[in-house]
Amino acid sequence: MAKPLDLPFDPIERAAEIWGERFGPADAMAAVTSIMRAQQILLAGLDGLLRPYGLTFARYEALVLLAFSRRGALPLRVIGERLMVHPTSVTNTVDRLERDGLVRRRPNPRDGRGTLAEITPSGRDVVTRSTADLMAARFGMADYDPAELAEIFTLLRELRVTAGDFREPGAVAVSAPGTPPSAPRRRR
Repeated sequence: MAKPLDLPFDPIERAAEIWGERFGPADAMAAVTSIMRAQQILLAGLDGLLRPYGLTFARYEALVLLAFSRRGALPLRVIGERLMVHPTSVTNTVDRLERDGLVRRRPNPRDGRGTLAEITPSGRDVVTRSTADLMAARFGMADYDPAELAEIFTLLRELRVTAGDFREPGAVAVSAPGTPPSAPRRRR
């Protein structure tokens, strides 16, 4: 993990002050920058916890997805959709997991051209052991109580719905053909 900077000031807060003087309201910029920095911090910490297993968080997510599936196997296309990543990223992730003996590729019996990624017994073992470590570390969120975690989840969930990641139950997609779906914003 990177050495802490231990700055005597908050650089995002300082940037927001300057932003406010030069451009106007800085609340959205400060929030986005804070989220991006938090993502960097969390990812570095999680990758550090997973390093002993030869995993990154991206590879861990793919393994967990396969472990959660009914048959322990999914088409590469479905893995990409569920993890919301580009097909090239899925291929690279599965390549690495396969090389490490945690996943194997096999033909998709339902699609003659498609390929399934299937978790191996070694992959299931790594998921079990690495998940125990992540749970013990509370996924890097140990400083937050359950109510705060629920609030964070709720705030970011709204952003994901608005971006079209998924629809709220009962919501109807209203986007025009060829445009990304969006959801109405919740009124406060």
